[in-house]
Amino acid sequence: MAKERRRAVLELLQRPGNTRCADCGAPDPDWASYTLGVFICLSCSGIHRNIPQVSKVKSVRLDAWEEAQVEFMASHGNDAARDTYESKVPPFYYRPTFSDCQLLREQWIRAKYERQEFTHPDKQEPYSAGYREGFLWKRGRDNGQFLSRKFVLTEREGSLKYFNRNDAKEPKAVMKIEHLNATFQPAKIGHPHGLQVTYLKDNSTRNIFVYHEDGKEIVDWFNALRAARFHYLQVAFPGASDADLVPKLSRNYLKEGYMEKTGPKQTEGFRKRWFTMDDRRLMYFKDPLDAFARGEVFIGSRESGYTVLDGLPPSTQGHHWPHGITIVTPERRFLLACETEPEQRAWVEAFRKVVDRPMLPQEYAVEAHFKHKP
Repeated sequence: MAKERRRAVLELLQRPGNTRCADCGAPDPDWASYTLGVFICLSCSGIHRNIPQVSKVKSVRLDAWEEAQVEFMASHGNDAARDTYESKVPPFYYRPTFSDCQLLREQWIRAKYERQEFTHPDKQEPYSAGYREGFLWKRGRDNGQFLSRKFVLTEREGSLKYFNRNDAKEPKAVMKIEHLNATFQPAKIGHPHGLQVTYLKDNSTRNIFVYHEDGKEIVDWFNALRAARFHYLQVAFPGASDADLVPKLSRNYLKEGYMEKTGPKQTEGFRKRWFTMDDRRLMYFKDPLDAFARGEVFIGSRESGYTVLDGLPPSTQGHHWPHGITIVTPERRFLLACETEPEQRAWVEAFRKVVDRPMLPQEYAVEAHFKHKP
């Protein structure tokens, strides 16, 4: 009987909707919450274990199943759960995938099943109200210390501000929603709730690094920023559908890591720098947590005269790392070197994805304003 029940559960995995994790979309889930009626992956099952008052989990293949549990799974499943627990997810709310950090996946699962934010829209106030203020730990630009700073997000003014003192009348910085991006960077920042916020200042990228001890708080900030971007873009592009706008709300970097670079004359030595590929901006920093890039390179499309080549010109000297890349722009060549061949392949692939993508009309305007920095 036990084998038959397990076989019955395994058969349920073949049903449409059950072939991927109900929470992060990972393929071939082999765990289940037998109190919620969903099939989930190993990683998400660990998060479910932390909310035992809501979810109890079993391995589909290894654990014993009772008849009533099998029947419950058969009468529910991932599609039914989605219709219930995700019925009112705002279009701007970030739905994490299996490649996202633990924090985003955990807060998504807690929001769905524990807090039931997407069945009771009144619980969405923290990120839907159009205004949010509170304190975040912000990394100091010069000394690297994290200090508590007051942040205010206001959609009406189209900005995120922060203040160096509680009683300060004037903000230390005003970040326009139009040019804002936020991406979780726990490893880089050294905190599981670490968020990197970037904005444009005089057409150069400025980074700030923040976190909050409470996971829900920082994810609410992240979704509040996405909501503000969504409402800004709805006004800026009145004919656009939600599906057109949602990918523009926040973006993860295409690739980051160390490479060596040389200057414009290509005669000085190569220096190790931290590189970040953010859409069509390739930025380089002395340190991954620098506030400002040392330089930025716009990478356009093949049709506009941009190409990426394996290797370096034969006469190149001064690089310690052996695996070269040459980026050709209409103005000049940028010579880079990677420590390992897999790193070089990954960077070339990232660059080629950008170069192979035709430029949008607004990107020509960015290119025109862009100053290639040595």
